[in-house]
Amino acid sequence: MQFLRFLATGGINTALTYGLYLLLLPLLGYLVAYSVAYVLGILLSYWLNSVFVFRQPMNWRSLARFPLVYVVQYLLTGALLWLFVDQLGVDKRLALLAAIAVTVPVTFLAARLAILPGRDR
Repeated sequence: MQFLRFLATGGINTALTYGLYLLLLPLLGYLVAYSVAYVLGILLSYWLNSVFVFRQPMNWRSLARFPLVYVVQYLLTGALLWLFVDQLGVDKRLALLAAIAVTVPVTFLAARLAILPGRDR
């Protein structure tokens, strides 16, 4: 059930973050708009994952750990893209979808480790 809530909140977070990016574009340069939306997306994701996915109270310790989830996701997705495109010859347009399919469960586990207290993991 947690994983389904994780998928749902991920979709909500993505839609809201993208909407924020679009709202900020007329006011800021695209890189600044992206950066602001990305950081706020991490905070929103932390809130959604804490409250709805894992049903844990938010605290400074898990908030400090949570951005590492995005570092892991970014590095793993980049490595998989390289593997799929350069080593396996997968079309670049499809490779990201395949990488996302692999990284979603890893991201879920990383978020779980960041948010849940040690005894509940």
